[in-house]
Amino acid sequence: MPYRPERMPAEESLARAAALRERMERRRTVRQFAADPVPEQVVRDAIACAATAPSGAHQQPWTFVLVKDPQIRRRIRAAAEEEERVSYEGRLGEEWLAALRPLGTDEVKPHLTDAPQLIVVFQQRYWLGPDGSRRKHYYVDESVGIAVGMLLSALHLSGLAALVHTPSPMGFLRDVLGRPVNEKAFAVIPVGYPAPDCEVPDLTRKGLNQVLVEV
Repeated sequence: MPYRPERMPAEESLARAAALRERMERRRTVRQFAADPVPEQVVRDAIACAATAPSGAHQQPWTFVLVKDPQIRRRIRAAAEEEERVSYEGRLGEEWLAALRPLGTDEVKPHLTDAPQLIVVFQQRYWLGPDGSRRKHYYVDESVGIAVGMLLSALHLSGLAALVHTPSPMGFLRDVLGRPVNEKAFAVIPVGYPAPDCEVPDLTRKGLNQVLVEV
């Protein structure tokens, strides 16, 4: 049975859009997390929201791994920090390092073990059948990127903070988490409540007139 979307009255649409814009303007990336547990169902629901994202040919080329085991998280942090150490020692290049300096980031990544929840997002580069057969997936980068954006929005609107961490290269994540060969790590996302002493840089976002062109 086809799904028939309902049309929302204009007044309600305007009110919802304004409220959503106000809430999303308060979203910030958090690097210092409290150890307080968060309701796991909230995280599952946010992942379920992300999985409603549009995808090329509706192939849904994503896997979300919710990492609960503290030992596995320590292994992820150790491997990530080693890759980041090499990057900060020069692999990133001076231009990229200069762009990062105002943010105060370095190779030490305590959020990978401090945050009470850790989501690792994988791209399914192709479909892999039980018999080893393969079928190409389309627009994988775009599809997974949209899903991660929806995940971040769902987490924020549910009252949780998050950080998108992308150590490069990320091949170690597939090995540590035992994922199949058709999957490639896309992002590591710690999730939780901000630490009581958490501070974020006083950044200014571009205004709507700087990002919107109407023709």
